[in-house]
Amino acid sequence: MGETLSRQNTLLVALGKKAHLADMKRFLSLLALASIATPLTLAQEPVAEKPAPVADPPQQPATDFIRIEEDEKAARLQTSVTRYQKEGVTLDLIGAVHIADKKYYTALNKSFEKYDALLFEMVGGENLVEGKVPEGGREGGDLQTKFLRGMVDGMSRFLKLSSQMIDVDYSPKNFVHADLTLKQFEKKQNNNGESIFSFALAAAQQAENNGVKQPNPAKLLAALLSGNSDGLKLEMMKSLGQGDDQIAALAGDNVIISDRNAKCLRVLKKQVKRGHNKLGIFYGAAHFPDMEKRLVEKGYQKTSQEWMTAWDVPKPQKKPQKEKEPSVEKKAG
Repeated sequence: MGETLSRQNTLLVALGKKAHLADMKRFLSLLALASIATPLTLAQEPVAEKPAPVADPPQQPATDFIRIEEDEKAARLQTSVTRYQKEGVTLDLIGAVHIADKKYYTALNKSFEKYDALLFEMVGGENLVEGKVPEGGREGGDLQTKFLRGMVDGMSRFLKLSSQMIDVDYSPKNFVHADLTLKQFEKKQNNNGESIFSFALAAAQQAENNGVKQPNPAKLLAALLSGNSDGLKLEMMKSLGQGDDQIAALAGDNVIISDRNAKCLRVLKKQVKRGHNKLGIFYGAAHFPDMEKRLVEKGYQKTSQEWMTAWDVPKPQKKPQKEKEPSVEKKAG
């Protein structure tokens, strides 16, 4: 009984001392925003004029940057490594989720070694000291930033997942900061009247309008109150695996996706001019549909795609029922 109460108290603190399902849905929207991809249609080649009208050429299939793979025993949240090439330059878009199994980040760290330059996202990343957040840096930021950080940290503990900020090694010399500075980000958001919360709420509304499958409220609440981290992850996957629908209509003029992607690709251009021809971009997967569209417009062509497992969650297994022993009737006498 004491252990169950402790779990509940820890979770209540992590969620701002309230375990309402509405708050959880907002959290899922924020996590989807930071962690998931939106498939968009690639740019099409213009159709040559002909005397007679012709049908439009078929659109190229949308690229998925995140997916759910599952079987009877487990469900797996996976992110992609998608490769593009242009004039001797090879570029990998390496999708990220910001809380995941520790072995996922171990595999990523190993894979980063092969790049001439690895461009990474992190608003305020210009302040890293030898690849580490400076002392006191994790406590800084405005109220919005502190709340989001506390919520993600609390959920990573409850879900028994590791944190990208802790387990990714940002110290290698081939790491290149390719994101807005903290001052640039705050200024652009103020000018646009934009916030992470407003963007997340718009994504949640878009999901509702499009009928995106949401976690089962009863199962979600049961997992929360019982401390069942695997059960909660299985329910969250329903939203995370369809995060493309939550963000698809929101990839226009905004700071969170559009402006940061533009900054990243300016850094990419500089790295190519320096003679680097094997490059990687390590960003939250939600950025990649818009980024892919920009790359295709610049002449990059997609050539291959691989997948990495971020969450590997076992499903509850049904216990085999014991066969009933045949009853023996006792004769009287």
